[in-house]
Amino acid sequence: MNAKTTKIIYWTGIILTSLWFGASGFFELTTNKLVWEITQQLGYPAHFIYILGVMKISGVITLLIPNKLLRLKEWVFAGVFFDIIFAFFSKLVVLGFPATIDAIIAFVMVSVTYIMFRRLYSVSYIAS
Repeated sequence: MNAKTTKIIYWTGIILTSLWFGASGFFELTTNKLVWEITQQLGYPAHFIYILGVMKISGVITLLIPNKLLRLKEWVFAGVFFDIIFAFFSKLVVLGFPATIDAIIAFVMVSVTYIMFRRLYSVSYIAS
C-alpha cells in the first residue's frame, strides 16, 4: 500500500471517527434524551455522561489537528478503544447482542484508522 492510499484511508477514518464520537459527545453534553436514557439504562451516572462528552469532544479536536500532538493522539485512540469496549460489554450484558452492532462497527473502523496512523507515524525509540 502506498503512502497516498494510507493517508486517504487514515483521514477517511479520522473524519468518520470524529463525526461519530463528536456527535456522541455533543449529545452527551446537550443532554439528548435518547442518548441519556440509553446510557443511564446501562447503569452509568449523570456526572459520568458529562465527562464522556467532554473527553470525546477534546479527543475529536486532537485527532483533527494534522501532524501534531502525535503522542496525545495515541492516548485519544486508547480512550476511544476503552469507550468502545465498555460500550460493547455494557450493551451486551444489559441490552443483548443486537444492541452491540454499533460498537462492533466502531471497533473495526477505529482499528483500521489506528493501523493507518501507525503506518504514517512510525515510532523509533532511542536508548538514552
